[in-house]
Amino acid sequence: MTAPEQNLTFANAVDRVGEHFLNVIYFDGGRYLIAAGVLTLFLLVFNTWATNRRIQRARKAGAADYRREILSSGRTILVFAVTTLATLVGREMGLINFKMNDPALFTILWQFALIVLVHDAYFYWIHRAMHSKALFRATHLHHHKSRTPTPWTAYSFSSAEAVFEAGFMPLFLLVTSQLGLAYAGYAILFFLWHMIIRNVMAHAGSELFPAGWVDNPLTSWISTTTHHDLHHSSGHNYGFYFTFWDKWMGTEHPRYKHEFRKNAKPLIMFGRKGDAAAAPAAETI
Repeated sequence: MTAPEQNLTFANAVDRVGEHFLNVIYFDGGRYLIAAGVLTLFLLVFNTWATNRRIQRARKAGAADYRREILSSGRTILVFAVTTLATLVGREMGLINFKMNDPALFTILWQFALIVLVHDAYFYWIHRAMHSKALFRATHLHHHKSRTPTPWTAYSFSSAEAVFEAGFMPLFLLVTSQLGLAYAGYAILFFLWHMIIRNVMAHAGSELFPAGWVDNPLTSWISTTTHHDLHHSSGHNYGFYFTFWDKWMGTEHPRYKHEFRKNAKPLIMFGRKGDAAAAPAAETI
């Protein structure tokens, strides 16, 4: 009787979450479209500012790059949606525990901080593994076709890489649930939005962070757009949100801070960097 009952439980769980598939597609796709679209609009509206802070000046993404990135991102969204459904199946079966209630703000904050720190470590090591000779071509090569990143590069993964990227959430929740920690739904929601926002910022192509960021001990441990852009153009820098792991493992680009300072300072609002000396009216910070 045990095996049929288990099969029935699994079948019921699949039935209960299957109806949510389109909602999951809307959520994962909506996050990507909103984050990448808003940043693209920002870079277009503030084109002079973005051009002055452009990181790679020798090359620029073309129409084929945008088309490849958006199409492959659609595939990634499908993989993420399936993974989200797997998380919901795990919840229905009692393997994963998270609650959509109104927890204390402190609970949301510390759980959000924990998941960000753990995800940063997960991303660093998965990322380094995908750069190995054994895995690179099958997993990560597609993402690196975007040598000059755009906000739409954020989800431009192969199917294999999308599985690795999406696997974090169910694994994290499974482990924390088995340790007796019921995660707050709001902490998960804020993390998912934080993740996509930081992802599109890392691929913006123009430095979004203010001058002095890498020289201030309060902010230097938070990665910048230049940090990840250097990864696309010349390697190194495998971290996501923070620079911890690259510093500890000796994988930070040796000219990272120099390149950031060059891209972020001075902040010229009118004209171009090369015109600064000839344009006394230029506003610099």
